[in-house]
Amino acid sequence: MDVRQTFPGQVHPTAGGGILVTKLDEVINWARSNSLWPLVFGTSCCAIEMMSTASAKYDWSRFGFEVARATPRQADVIIIAGTIVNKMAPVLKRLYDQMPDPKYVIAMGACATSGGPFFYNTYSVVKGADHVIPVDVYVAGCPPRPEALLHALITLQEKIRSGAS
Repeated sequence: MDVRQTFPGQVHPTAGGGILVTKLDEVINWARSNSLWPLVFGTSCCAIEMMSTASAKYDWSRFGFEVARATPRQADVIIIAGTIVNKMAPVLKRLYDQMPDPKYVIAMGACATSGGPFFYNTYSVVKGADHVIPVDVYVAGCPPRPEALLHALITLQEKIRSGAS
């Protein structure tokens, strides 16, 4: 996709070059959506699918998710991939709180969205990431395919561009 087609503005040609006319909020949201730095939070099998999404075959960097961060202070979006247990919930909340604003959350897989098959058989599994932190985009599947995570990342980009998040 050509960047000129998605840029939120118009260039009006003049004798000396051109004048760019746009809204500042739209430009900020456009830039923010095209440079998301994910914090990966993988606790089980979905993390393998998340890692493969960053590999050469799927290559999430071509969509603007270039740098996966290991620290929450440099990340924009946290991708929760896997089961969240009660002992891990405060750690997830702390990581979310340490992220700078604006921050976004993707819950990947059945365990991160609803507790998965383990919620009904044990007392220690949290029934979804949204019981700990607010979630922007959910990815269905057990485990979801890398294409599903790419779709969720692109959906988050569209949500940010529209100013909804």
